[in-house]
Amino acid sequence: MNKKTIRDIDLKNKRVFVRVDFNVPLSKSPDVSGNYTVTDDTRIRAALPTIEFLITQEAKVILASHLGRPKGVEAKSSLAPAAKLLGELLKKNVPLAPDCVGAEVEKMAMALKSGDVLLLENVRFHAEEEKNDPAFAKQLAALAEVYVNDAFGSAHRAHASTEGIAKHLPAVGGFLMEKELEYLAGAVTNPAHPFVAILGGAKISDKIGVIENLLTQADKILIGGGMANTFFKAQGIKVGDSLVEDASLETAKKLMEKEKGKIVLPVDVALGDKFDKDAQTKMVKVSDGVPDGWRILDIGSETVNQFAKEINGAKLIIWNGPMGVFEFPNFAKGTNAVAKLLAESGATTVIGGGESVAAVEGAGLAAKMSHISTGGGASLELLEGKILPGVAALMEK
Repeated sequence: MNKKTIRDIDLKNKRVFVRVDFNVPLSKSPDVSGNYTVTDDTRIRAALPTIEFLITQEAKVILASHLGRPKGVEAKSSLAPAAKLLGELLKKNVPLAPDCVGAEVEKMAMALKSGDVLLLENVRFHAEEEKNDPAFAKQLAALAEVYVNDAFGSAHRAHASTEGIAKHLPAVGGFLMEKELEYLAGAVTNPAHPFVAILGGAKISDKIGVIENLLTQADKILIGGGMANTFFKAQGIKVGDSLVEDASLETAKKLMEKEKGKIVLPVDVALGDKFDKDAQTKMVKVSDGVPDGWRILDIGSETVNQFAKEINGAKLIIWNGPMGVFEFPNFAKGTNAVAKLLAESGATTVIGGGESVAAVEGAGLAAKMSHISTGGGASLELLEGKILPGVAALMEK
């Protein structure tokens, strides 16, 4: 991951095409003026250090991003709300181009002065973006003289604006890309020990590659969330009406046999009599099994204590996926307790994945974590040990 960054290239008076990740949540409906608004500005703020550095270097900044999965041009997927918010954050005018390619866009790009910032319209309004069409990538490249990828959240996709364009321009990483690689790639290539990984979420199938790779790197893997249920059932423990991936039972058995003692499962769980925020609740020991009509919706307090023993003293902790259905306050206790343990651990803490990030932010503990990843899918692929196309395309140092 020894890639060049914006520190390693001459930017003065250059037109710099920056792939950012402005795939931000918008209001469900427009206001009276027909405008949508950004409801979470985390990803836009994450791009500011790179954009501000380029401005100070007197570059002419051309930003590009996708937003959503549009089928052609549609108002609800326009980057207009992002342009407005970015302008407010930078305290300067950030015009939105009418498209990301074409004569009018080229004219706007060529007219930029040093320190100007232009945001292109959603690259996914063109089907050629996701197809990584060479001609489309060449059109994007024609706008600029340098390419910067600061969109870690899209780096696992080989699209025209993340990989194809890098064939035509000197290609380097931005500061966000550099930080993501430093923390996440560092965790799987040269981790500090003791190294504890905490994995949650609903499905084991989404994280088989991650578990297999982390078994070779981590000292312990603590598992919670719905994915723990599959491990329970694989051991012959009754799980009642809990979510289970029957197709992954054999995989769960093999993973537990592979590195005996590395995988740590919950010892007690919080049950609900239905999947609902107002469900009746009760606590049971995992070894006693789950009665019919009940389902596992969170880890219990004994499990939190057990996890605390592994977390305290760790030098590096990676967390991906909640410990329960944390959207329901009755079943958020385990996730919140783990967030608190990480915040107080003194370890390097890396939070990857949308739900884990939401949980940490909801608990008001985001500022106490070493790094919060902006890329769910990309962070998982990096933890699997995969090479990301958007990273591979950048120039080596």
